[in-house]
Amino acid sequence: MADDEELVTERVVNPGADELERAAEAALRPRRLAEFVGQRTVRDQLSLVLDAARARGRAPDHVLLAGPPGLGKTTLAMIIAAELGASLRVTSGPAIQHAGDLAAVLSSLEEGEVLFIDEIHRLARPAEELLYVAMEDFRVDVVVGKGAGASAIPLSLPPFTVVGATTRAGLLPAPLRDRFGFTGHLDFYADDELERVLARSARLLDLELGADAGAEIASRSRGTPRIANRLLRRVRDWAQVRGTGRGDLEAARAALEVYEVDERGLDRLDRAVLRALCERFGGGPVGLSTLAVTVGEEPETVETVAEPFLVREGLIGRTPRGRVATPQAWAHLGLAVPPGPGTLFG
Repeated sequence: MADDEELVTERVVNPGADELERAAEAALRPRRLAEFVGQRTVRDQLSLVLDAARARGRAPDHVLLAGPPGLGKTTLAMIIAAELGASLRVTSGPAIQHAGDLAAVLSSLEEGEVLFIDEIHRLARPAEELLYVAMEDFRVDVVVGKGAGASAIPLSLPPFTVVGATTRAGLLPAPLRDRFGFTGHLDFYADDELERVLARSARLLDLELGADAGAEIASRSRGTPRIANRLLRRVRDWAQVRGTGRGDLEAARAALEVYEVDERGLDRLDRAVLRALCERFGGGPVGLSTLAVTVGEEPETVETVAEPFLVREGLIGRTPRGRVATPQAWAHLGLAVPPGPGTLFG
């Protein structure tokens, strides 16, 4: 029993790395739309939607935010609630596997409250159908009884706003997608926008960050604020432990070298994929499963974590026969491009 108590205490005192990472990210999130850097078109459109709703004294239309991970969808959901002066209820598609789960959440909402559903494309089908009615008519049908004697009792809901976030908008069924009055598509950030994000985050972290160091970090951040802030925290660690305490260019480059982030933003997994393609398979084509086994990762990890950035950077290509390395991949690894199938993109 004593051992169990010690274990529980240890878990409370020493939170997991994921919890610490989320807490660190949350501390750097902007609280208002005016503080949000980048995504100018989405910000302007969203500002108009929120201002009009406040002027009418009504809940705004439901909002769908689509785009790759780390671009600010969750932050915008929090900002929407803050701008409206409403509370925010947070859940996710994978957490709602039954219509009853969603009904319980919806029936507890208060007037004007914002319901944020992350990964909304992963909602179970019964829950989707329940959400259609709730979003359009502000009611849910509570089923009482079972079998032939079951009956549905309509339950009215107060006006509320659903904010859905998805990284794969194409997987949303049309009936659900059509119920959102506003859809914002978030794009990757330019380096100068990331530099502004980093400058703001450095102030919050009480870190003196040089402009050249900020530019160095931004150029290796894959156009993603979440990655930029993560790298900034690692630069701060290096500066405090091995450097002068300042976030200068030397600290930035040294820290990024320690954490294996190269000048194009590729990390260990990215380079492992490229080396497997070029050195083990002669540039491809090679199937996803074979490639994943070679680098010691799950196929889903390679497909969702490494591949999108490598394709966007023009380092690999996807063909009906499998993945192939482009000439840029060979050049990045310092290898000569051999003749053969791997030169498909040459």
